Amino acid sequence: MLTIKKGDMVKVIAGRDQGKTGRVMSVDRANQRVLVEHVQMVKRHMRANPAKNVKGGILERESAIHHSNVMLLCPTCGPMRPRVQPLPDGRKVRACRKCGNTLD
Repeated sequence: MLTIKKGDMVKVIAGRDQGKTGRVMSVDRANQRVLVEHVQMVKRHMRANPAKNVKGGILERESAIHHSNVMLLCPTCGPMRPRVQPLPDGRKVRACRKCGNTLD
């Protein structure tokens, strides 16, 4: 089960960008990958397309990384593993294991 959602702040714990933090831009649940801004930057060669007003050249953009290589960031504690905590009204929210703050 993926506990990471779009818009979460995460820290990279493995790979060439280890130690970087960023916001999750998208989550691919089928392949268990997340796209984090300014992490895993790759170069893409783009062909110019005058019909769509696209300039060609070498572009740099983010590539997806596996969800096991990132940890959620608690605003007070830092990197942490979340737990799913039921609320009295029946909803389930993600909470920090250390301080108990809810993330949702």
